[in-house]
Amino acid sequence: MTSRPRRTALALAVVALGAAAGCSSASGDGSVEAGHTHAPGQGHTSLAVGDGTQVSEVGYTLAGLQVREQPDGIGELRFRIDDYDGEPVTDYVEEHTLELHLYVVNDDLTVFRHLHPTRADDGTWTAPFDVPDAGGYRAVTEFVAVDEGGNGDHVVLGRPLAMPPGDPGDTAAADRVVDVSVSQAPATGPNGELRLVVRDQSGGPVGLGTYLGAYGHVTGFDTETGAMVHLHPLAAPEVTEDGAELTFHSEIEEPGDYRLFVQVRVDGFLHTVPVELTVARSA
Repeated sequence: MTSRPRRTALALAVVALGAAAGCSSASGDGSVEAGHTHAPGQGHTSLAVGDGTQVSEVGYTLAGLQVREQPDGIGELRFRIDDYDGEPVTDYVEEHTLELHLYVVNDDLTVFRHLHPTRADDGTWTAPFDVPDAGGYRAVTEFVAVDEGGNGDHVVLGRPLAMPPGDPGDTAAADRVVDVSVSQAPATGPNGELRLVVRDQSGGPVGLGTYLGAYGHVTGFDTETGAMVHLHPLAAPEVTEDGAELTFHSEIEEPGDYRLFVQVRVDGFLHTVPVELTVARSA
C-alpha cells in the first residue's frame, strides 16, 4: 500500500496579484468564492509528503469521504484518516492551533474553502460547509500524525468530491477592502523568497492580525495538476507607508501556473484574496 514518499516542497513564485478580496467574520472559516472577492507549519519543519492529488501517502489514506445534507441547508463533510492497518488515526501533532486542516476547492479553482473540522473519539472528522454550485470538487487534508517516535510525517492527501445541487445561498460580492501584491517573486530552488504586500483600497498600510497563529496563510493549486502548496510567513509583517509586507521562504523544484489564495486578518475580519501566479524557473 505504501509507496516511496513524494516530498513536495511547499513553495511558490508569484508574478501577478491583485484580485478583489472576500472577507468573513473573525470566527469565519476562510471561505471565498472567486469574484467575491501553509511552507510547512511553523511548528513542524519537514516538507510535506504528498500534494493533495493522491488519496494515500506513506500508509495514510483519506477514507469515508461523504457529504450529508443538514436540516438547515448547510452541508456536512465527513471523512477519516486511516493508517496502514486500515484503522482510523486519532493521534495528531497540532499544527497552527489545529490537528488537521481541510480545504475544499472546485475543479476550475473558482471556489475555495479552508475549513476546520472537528474529530470524534472514533477518528471521524466532520465539518459544516456550503458551496454555490454543484459539480466536481476536491477535498484536501493536511496533518501531522503521531508516530512511534512522537512526531510523524507531514502529510497532504486529497480525494475527488461530487457536490450535489443545493441552495447556493448569498453569493453577492463582498466589500473590496484589501489588496495584495508581490514585491518580490522567487524562482525555483531551495532558497527562494516570496514577499507579499497587503494594502487597503486606498493603497495605504493595514494592521494585520493573526489567523491560526500566523500573520498570513497562502494556499495554492497548480492549474494543470491540482497539486497544493501551502505557505506561512517567516515573521511578523514589516509595515511601511507602502503597506504591510510579509516574507515567505519558498522551495519548489518545477515551474508552473498556480491559483493562489492569500488569507489575512484585517480589523478582525478574515480576507481571502485569489491570485493568478506563475512559478518561474531559476536561471
